[in-house]
Amino acid sequence: MKNTIQGFIIVTLLFFTAAGSMAQALDAETVTDLQKTPKFAFGVSDEFHFKSVLGMYDRFVESGIEIAAFEIIVKGPLVSDLVKGSELETFFEKYRSKVRVSVCSFAMEKRKVTKEQLFPGLDVVATASIRMLQLQALGYNTLTY
Repeated sequence: MKNTIQGFIIVTLLFFTAAGSMAQALDAETVTDLQKTPKFAFGVSDEFHFKSVLGMYDRFVESGIEIAAFEIIVKGPLVSDLVKGSELETFFEKYRSKVRVSVCSFAMEKRKVTKEQLFPGLDVVATASIRMLQLQALGYNTLTY
């Protein structure tokens, strides 16, 4: 039940983040609730959600949430956009040392993307599903888009 409520809060935050409401900090109750389990993981497969989750990271930090871990698990078509020289490489630069990005090796194989083609700072994992289950077992709040 607790993770369901926290998941709802996170989905709501993502909606407002995507809508461009980044200027306002989170209310104290939300910060207190999210601080109880400050490990977050998001499964994404498109650029919109990738950027929105990074925006959520900014909003958490701006609101004073001390994040223990923040991870994005990438699968599907987005894998093709995480290559050296891409616009997303430039966009991700400011998060490189703060946010872990795990890339599904199965999606890489399907999209014919090699580890050498990925920009620096990305970790390759066996599958997105297994990584998400692993993080859930470790107590992360998780959402998949």
